[in-house]
Amino acid sequence: MYIIFFLIWVIFNGQLTLEIAAFGLVIAGLMYAFICKFMGYSPRMDLILFKKSWLILHYCFVLVIEIIKANGAVFKMVYSSKYQLEPAVVHFKTNLKSKFAKVLLANSITLTPGTITVSLEDDEYTVHCLDKELAQGIDSSIFVQLLEGIERVH
Repeated sequence: MYIIFFLIWVIFNGQLTLEIAAFGLVIAGLMYAFICKFMGYSPRMDLILFKKSWLILHYCFVLVIEIIKANGAVFKMVYSSKYQLEPAVVHFKTNLKSKFAKVLLANSITLTPGTITVSLEDDEYTVHCLDKELAQGIDSSIFVQLLEGIERVH
């Protein structure tokens, strides 16, 4: 997190000089000390975040690919004269433990064309799908599998 604070400092300044770097190191240190003292952050969390960073990047890559694939599928459904849309509302539960993972799953479903997360209460999701075909396997989707994998890393 310290490095992220320093990089944000450099980006906001728009250049890197010795003076800016020195002030950035001090300010990043003060910010890091603040979040450790008052926000429950710790260097241990940096290690966990570092271990999960590749999995999170992989998740983002898969999300973009799934959005592209869903765009194609919805395009075919909407513009095909032979295809009759059958909207569906699906309820399902997951084994995700953290609030972050649950909300990330809900947002990923909503970002994917043809599906909208209507509600998330505890572990139960309510999702509206443009067609019942889009609802198949939503409870065990690649998103759920990847988020469960991210949660297993400690």
